Amino acid sequence: MAEKYGQDVEYAAEIPSDPVIEAREKALIWKQDLRIVPLCAGIYLLCYLDRSNIGNAKILNEDTHNDLLSETGMTSFQYTIALMVFLIAYALFEVPSNYFLKKLRPSRWIAFLMLSWGAATMGLGGTHTYAQVTGIRFLLGVMEAGLFPGFVYYLTFWYRNSERSMRVALILASATLAGAFGGAIAFGVGHMNGAHGLSAWRWLFIIEGAPSCASAFLVWFFLPDYPETAHWLSQEEKELAAYRLQTEGSKGSASAMSWADAKAVLCDWRLYAHYALMTVPPYAVAYVVTVAAAWSADHFNSRGLHSAMFSFIGAMGFLASAVLPADAYLHRYGCLIVAASGAFACIPPLLGWLSSNLKSTAGAGLAIALNVSFGAPGQIVGVWIYKSDEATIGYPTGHWTNAALLLFVTAGCILLRLYYSWKNKRNGGDENGKKFAY
Repeated sequence: MAEKYGQDVEYAAEIPSDPVIEAREKALIWKQDLRIVPLCAGIYLLCYLDRSNIGNAKILNEDTHNDLLSETGMTSFQYTIALMVFLIAYALFEVPSNYFLKKLRPSRWIAFLMLSWGAATMGLGGTHTYAQVTGIRFLLGVMEAGLFPGFVYYLTFWYRNSERSMRVALILASATLAGAFGGAIAFGVGHMNGAHGLSAWRWLFIIEGAPSCASAFLVWFFLPDYPETAHWLSQEEKELAAYRLQTEGSKGSASAMSWADAKAVLCDWRLYAHYALMTVPPYAVAYVVTVAAAWSADHFNSRGLHSAMFSFIGAMGFLASAVLPADAYLHRYGCLIVAASGAFACIPPLLGWLSSNLKSTAGAGLAIALNVSFGAPGQIVGVWIYKSDEATIGYPTGHWTNAALLLFVTAGCILLRLYYSWKNKRNGGDENGKKFAY
């Protein structure tokens, strides 16, 4: 078997392209999916639930002045600052988090992050002042920052370029379930107002933070780190997994990032073109659109054009929302569904496109984290462009801004796609002769 799935490219000719080998590979991928994707989606759901519950805490029992703002003495402006502080921390700590994910093993690092953000969420239930809320929200941003870029990096240890966008989409789309669960939980918790002397918004933070803390221990033991160390894979499956990823995946045996690796990534201008495409963060999405777009991007091996198409669709949705009358509620609602679906669906192909054009394990960790970090300023902008004093006229500033940035994504994807095509035709790819992925 070692000869059949050797580590050297020269062994490729020895592997017959027949239904038996293809069946073994499909069985391996399915086995990996069952172990990895549901667990990662569940972790991200808990993460998003703990991130977004502050919105429910703000309005829970506000009619009786038992809400977050009333009991902490916060103003709406201070609340916005607390949201922004989370995003600043989120942007600053994504890169170092991916370094520790490889240095300490994915299962250990992600379990630590879960325990930490779960504890921080529960801690919000004990806050009494604006300063306490803001400080803990900053810590929450620090701990949650590494999860999503960590997952994108983590998948490069298990899947080929053409297989990652779909898995990223399935994980990312679990955030929509968090929105549904969060609202349902908040409705139920609202009836606990005053129980044991605690307001409902305090119970909300405690109840939603506890599962993350408890699940951290399960993640420590059950999240597999790398194919070569997975006890549930046979030796034959481990060798097949290693062979599949020898030219387009990260290696568990590779060393953690060095300064030379970091310098190579930081000085590569192509990556900044990818990062600029991520400045408009999606806030909601139709689950089916995201998954279908990711499947199509992988199936046709055309991630750049898929991202361009869906970002353009999102831009049109925002443009329509901006020009419609403020009282055209039904039409504006339909446009926002289109806008959100397009904005969200363009993300997984973008991330798959980036990771498919990275050649080293350490470089992938840094570049993916930087990619998501460059999107954080867009989230900070998002806090301010939807102005409360524009509620009666339909928030035109926010819609026009999102439309413009999504059109920038569309143009950037097309230009970068044309550049890669030109480079492949001109000299066969990068400086090592490797073809750029589309």
